Amino acid sequence: MDLQSELLKSIWYAFTSLDVEQSGKVSKSQLKVLSHNLYTALNIPHDPVALEEHFKDNNNGPVSNQGYMPYLNKYILAKATEGTFSKETFDELCWTLTSKKNCKPSIQQGLCSHKDCFKLFCLFNLLSEDCYPLVIIQPELEYLLKKISSAMSVEWNGTSLEELLSQNAALQDGMSVWEFLEHLSAGQLLHVESKEAFSLAVDDVFMEMYHNIIKKGYLLKKGHVRRNWQERWFVLKPSSVIYYVNEDLKEKKGEILLEEGSVVENLPDKEGRRCLFCVKTPVRTYEMSASNVKQRVDWVQAMQTALRLRAEGKSSLHQELKLSRRKQREAFQRSHSNQSSHSEPIAAEALQQSDPEQQGETESLEQHIESIIQKQREVEAKRKEEEKQEREKQQAIQRDLERQLEEAKEAKEKLTATLTEMEKEVKQQKKRIHELELTQVKLEEALNAQIHARLEEDTIRHELERQLAEEQKKIAELLLHQSQLETLAVRSQEDCSTISQQTEESSQHNTEEVTVHESTSTVTPANIQQPEESGQHNRERELLNQSTTTQMLKHWTIQLNRLMKPITPGDKVEHLPVKPTCPRQGQALTSTEFISKVQTSISPEKGNAPNPTATQEEEEQGS
Repeated sequence: MDLQSELLKSIWYAFTSLDVEQSGKVSKSQLKVLSHNLYTALNIPHDPVALEEHFKDNNNGPVSNQGYMPYLNKYILAKATEGTFSKETFDELCWTLTSKKNCKPSIQQGLCSHKDCFKLFCLFNLLSEDCYPLVIIQPELEYLLKKISSAMSVEWNGTSLEELLSQNAALQDGMSVWEFLEHLSAGQLLHVESKEAFSLAVDDVFMEMYHNIIKKGYLLKKGHVRRNWQERWFVLKPSSVIYYVNEDLKEKKGEILLEEGSVVENLPDKEGRRCLFCVKTPVRTYEMSASNVKQRVDWVQAMQTALRLRAEGKSSLHQELKLSRRKQREAFQRSHSNQSSHSEPIAAEALQQSDPEQQGETESLEQHIESIIQKQREVEAKRKEEEKQEREKQQAIQRDLERQLEEAKEAKEKLTATLTEMEKEVKQQKKRIHELELTQVKLEEALNAQIHARLEEDTIRHELERQLAEEQKKIAELLLHQSQLETLAVRSQEDCSTISQQTEESSQHNTEEVTVHESTSTVTPANIQQPEESGQHNRERELLNQSTTTQMLKHWTIQLNRLMKPITPGDKVEHLPVKPTCPRQGQALTSTEFISKVQTSISPEKGNAPNPTATQEEEEQGS
């Protein structure tokens, strides 16, 4: 079947879905939309004027499929080129248009999902007859159901199909795609235990038949550069062999083009590898290793089949198989019709003209045929037994895989629970670390504040020590001055006592002189008056010196008491009031300054008595 016939099947579904009244006619506006979508899906230039030109004599009425077919063949199908568009996308467009109208909700609620329905729709079109309306006959339907059952590793039982066909005689001539999906989704064609297994089986059959995958599986491949062996997932198509990292087909590693002149050969065991074979192309040679001898035989035969299809110019193995099955059915029908039409005359003539020898030959021939049939039955029974054993083996493998899958699920659940607990613990640890970091920051801030306070305390302490040292130095100086003043006071007292003794002696002497010279007083009065005045003057001077010394001693005692009081940092010292006559206002006088002050104040105060009131005021101020 060529490309145009394949595309026309899907377009027929899209066209009939637009025929709401089922009259075989569709309005031209709808055909414009359909044509535009077909242009886009087939990746060909859109010609909006062609439809108007083609139907310019019929602008108002609807267009029938007979009138649309010439336009479709000339402007759409003739321009479609294989390899320039995605056929799956094209079929999905037509499926979307027709499923909205014809696909019942009960179909998708049953065994088949929406995606499964689309894949079965494509497989139905592939196996349906080339006559419209499209139907699939019983042999092709059985072939499809057997492929799906084989993909599920389940033996197909045709009893359900026979019962359905016996109950509905109209289905014996063929089944439409909507009837096929309805009965399959209701479980009337296949006995399915798992919906997931059915979906996987449909996907495998879809990839094999629709995408022309002849064979797929894991093989070991020898590298071209590093020459090491790596396991790859191989997908064999009629024109190429593509290999991936694994079966999810996400990471493609390379492609082997099966060009003209390519061959497949078996290789002897080497390098510790068994079941070796190679694919020789004009470019290079690819070495591969299968898991066992049977796998190698299957891969070699599949690749030889792909090379044969390539040489014959055929792009699909299942199209070739479909044509072969159709030819066999047609030949069987012709032979059956010929046998039925000539069986009676031939039998009569044979009975009339038969002789004993011919009858013996006939019997021997029948025996030979019977033996052949018996051998064929034995072979068939053996084959069925082998298939049964293989099926049991596959079922055991499937059960083992299911058990491993359950174990893997349990391990995954345990791992997920462990990871969840670990994540919770990590979150708690992160929270604890965050709290510790905040505590560390606060402690560092407190430590820094403590350090600054300690530094400030050290600074204040050093300042106080310095001030204390200065005060101690001043106290030492004051003590030194005080000792000097005390020495001066002692000396002045000694001088005063000496002077008083001398004065007493002189007074006694003068008294004696007065007594001796009384008699002569009238004669010399001036001579007697002079010694008396000089003695009185000396006494007054001594008394003045004594009072001045006493005042100086009291003054320095007051100053010393003031300086002995501790001075705290920042205190304001109230200065004692001083007399205006003091040469240094508000400050203490040294001994030299005090002496000079006293000497300067002697002359104006000479002859005057000491002022006890002033002395008392100074004592009060000092206290």
